[in-house]
Amino acid sequence: MTTSKGKTPVFCEKYCPVCRSARAGNSVGKALQKLELKIVGKNGCIWGKARTEYYGVTPDKPIPK
Repeated sequence: MTTSKGKTPVFCEKYCPVCRSARAGNSVGKALQKLELKIVGKNGCIWGKARTEYYGVTPDKPIPK
């Protein structure tokens, strides 16, 4: 499975300060991400949407092993 541009969603997974901190369990990061997901939708921003398309999980969930 690939994203619309055929590249892995590296930003959301490795560089996004909100998503990374939320997945790591940081309470501020979780609150910000929860707010973002409510405002923008279940996939979040464009990088979160790409991550969902590529890995099959929303930005607030870890990648399945």
